[in-house]
Amino acid sequence: MDKISLVYRNVQEVVTEDELNALLAKKKHPTAYVGYEPSGKIHMGHVLTVNKLLDFQNAGFEITVLLADLHAYMNQKGTFEEIREIADFNKRCFIALGLDPEKTNFVYGSTFQTDPEYMLNVLKLTRLFTLNRTRRSMDEVGRNMADPKVSQMVYPMMQVADIAMLGVDVAVGGIDQRKIHMLAREGLPLIGYEAPLCIHIPIILGLDGKKMSSSNENFISVDDSEAELKKKMKKAFCPAEELENNPVLQLFRYYIFPRYDEVLFKRPEKYGGNIICKKYSELEQLFSGGKIHPMDIKETAAEYLNNILGPVRNLL
Repeated sequence: MDKISLVYRNVQEVVTEDELNALLAKKKHPTAYVGYEPSGKIHMGHVLTVNKLLDFQNAGFEITVLLADLHAYMNQKGTFEEIREIADFNKRCFIALGLDPEKTNFVYGSTFQTDPEYMLNVLKLTRLFTLNRTRRSMDEVGRNMADPKVSQMVYPMMQVADIAMLGVDVAVGGIDQRKIHMLAREGLPLIGYEAPLCIHIPIILGLDGKKMSSSNENFISVDDSEAELKKKMKKAFCPAEELENNPVLQLFRYYIFPRYDEVLFKRPEKYGGNIICKKYSELEQLFSGGKIHPMDIKETAAEYLNNILGPVRNLL
């Protein structure tokens, strides 16, 4: 796959495409970053962004992963000591998921986020945006936003300042990060920095076809055992021949095909024998035409996901 195809693969939005195309033409090794609040559980949302970072690395980007320990502390995620321990563990998980530690710049937020220049930038940014807009930017990423703490209003300003201080060309994240990224595009030029390009990847459905939620237990976690993952996949929503809003097909599109040159669907000879797909579009064509059964793709998804998550399970 060529460089441009890798960068655009499985992306929901690029702000803006013209800027991205100009960047790719101008720089041999552009820079991109993703920020992660340290979390006790690495889940498939993390795997999705790691897959995108691998695409960027293969396209020649230099990658920074921000382990946002201070952000997590301000977002009510635990004591600073607990969060830093989780951040160390998360770093090991990201490496196990495929990020090359020799090619990836892992940065702890607390190593620069109390520096005078950084804090001055945060204060400058607080003068640019209203409280209402700042609160709206946190709606999808903040904890207990019905009654937010002051720290959670500073959080978006810090995320914007991160982009400036890390000096990256591209900010990458889920589409839930869009409102904060738009603050960065608007605010950074006003305090002397370039506006970043922003690349957003979609939020994936839960296994039941509804919004992914820990309360609904409709998600895959890396600490699910092989047997637990297989059990979840058997129950997953996968209507025959339906392509839209099909969470099992999404697993192939966003998680499996980006990592494998081909996918083998093992089937008994009486049902037509094995099928090999070399790209996701081939699977869509077969499935929509009724030539491959939902149970075949569920079982295959479980097999490949267990292979992907195996190295991370070994850290638990």
